[in-house]
Amino acid sequence: MNITALQTFLAIVDTGSLVRASQVLHVTQSTVTARLQTLEDGLGQQLLNRQKSGTTLTPAGTRLLRYARIMTGLWRQAQLETSLPAGLASVCTFGCDRELWHGPGRDFFDGVLSGSPEMAVSVLQGSARDLEEWLANGMVDVILTFDSVTRGNQTVHPLPAEELVLYSDQPDTPIDKGPFYIFVDHGAEYRRQHAETYYGAGVARVSLDSSWWALQTMLDRGGSAYLPRALAEPYVAEGQLFQLDAPVYTRKKNLIVNDAAARRWTWFAPLVATMTAAEI
Repeated sequence: MNITALQTFLAIVDTGSLVRASQVLHVTQSTVTARLQTLEDGLGQQLLNRQKSGTTLTPAGTRLLRYARIMTGLWRQAQLETSLPAGLASVCTFGCDRELWHGPGRDFFDGVLSGSPEMAVSVLQGSARDLEEWLANGMVDVILTFDSVTRGNQTVHPLPAEELVLYSDQPDTPIDKGPFYIFVDHGAEYRRQHAETYYGAGVARVSLDSSWWALQTMLDRGGSAYLPRALAEPYVAEGQLFQLDAPVYTRKKNLIVNDAAARRWTWFAPLVATMTAAEI
């Protein structure tokens, strides 16, 4: 299978048109068309519907999409492994939920760099489903996620639960009194608990699915929101945010590793022990 053709197919899907794909790939539109045709001829299937408004996936293209992402991801991993700079012996590919980068994600990243100077590090951000799939297919070696689903030859290392705390740019502004409450969607269990606690508070004007976006909104416009303690505490220390007297919720988080990779890493067990013992 031609990796370049697969990469071109993904560029078309991600941008929505052959023209925009050619701009992203820095090649002519005729080159993009030729690569796509080569891929379709090899598979014996039409992968994309071409229209003036853009492109859409055919059923065959939809089925190929998942494999195309896996195959190009594995190729990227192979390139990393085989073209390391002098002085580096191997690479750790780390998949991290974007909500966990602040705190445990950074701790793992820093721990690898500090504990294994001969190792390169590649970090990918993904959803829970992405991370699970990437780990199963060898695109990543270890993931940091809220889920705990594993397949064969994987080990779950539970980390201290994440604390979700109510913060505001002003002291003493509870949800029902504050002028601008931002609802941050921290998952199904959080939504249930939040609804039970604040059943009379009404519907928040602003809802976000990113703690980082909520934090930036609070700093720019004021207001209050439930944020991970690890993300918000530096701003509390600087006097920009205040912790409010309100219920504190928790979310489980897990480091899941491919066992074959972990066996090669002498630094991994001590780092996990440090992260497990830490109060994050």
